[in-house]
Amino acid sequence: MSRVKGGNKRLKRRKKILKLAKGFVGSRHRLFRTAKEAVMRSLRYAYRDRRTRKRDFRRLWITRINAGVREHGLSYSRFMYGLKLAQVKLDRKILADMAVRDPQAFSDLVQLSKNTLQPTS
Repeated sequence: MSRVKGGNKRLKRRKKILKLAKGFVGSRHRLFRTAKEAVMRSLRYAYRDRRTRKRDFRRLWITRINAGVREHGLSYSRFMYGLKLAQVKLDRKILADMAVRDPQAFSDLVQLSKNTLQPTS
């Protein structure tokens, strides 16, 4: 029986890893073994951080909304509850963008939230 060296498959596998390591510094983009280690680590980080990014952005949006709402003398949680009672269905991304780029419309929303929270006695 003849010996199999892997040939074409081996070359394709190596090329794939080295292609993923393109742009890495030093031997991490030249040598297969170090490139493979770096690529595996980078793929792990990418997988993890795709989930972390969602958390980070949500925290940023909440911080921006809270800062905008505090200027009008209301807390973030009361503001969000007021919007819920008023049946305003805007997500945090849009609200944060409004707080930064369109303060007039955001203050209208804050006023709507305040009016909804106050009892009409």
